[in-house]
Amino acid sequence: MQSIPIPSHVHYELLLRLLERQTLPAAARDDASLREQVQQLIITLRKAAAQQKQIEANCQQRGLELDYRWSLNGAIGVNGSLKEGISPVNGLTETVASPEMPGSI
Repeated sequence: MQSIPIPSHVHYELLLRLLERQTLPAAARDDASLREQVQQLIITLRKAAAQQKQIEANCQQRGLELDYRWSLNGAIGVNGSLKEGISPVNGLTETVASPEMPGSI
């Protein structure tokens, strides 16, 4: 059975941390409207992460295998092994580097 590609949780966490720690404080200094837009973006990302967790639970209940992706060029296998991808820069095959576990920072 083919696994289902899905973004690694780190993508949401990185964006949320950047928005909360850097963008929001900078936006708060300038404009209340801008601050509200950033807060809405943070809320939207949290909803997207929660919805992805629901998709993951649904797939697990159905016995479908998930393939957590770190980029469009390659994937990390279920057992954490690296798969190879094509580099968009030079077109060469390269190993996709990853942190220790999918979904953790």
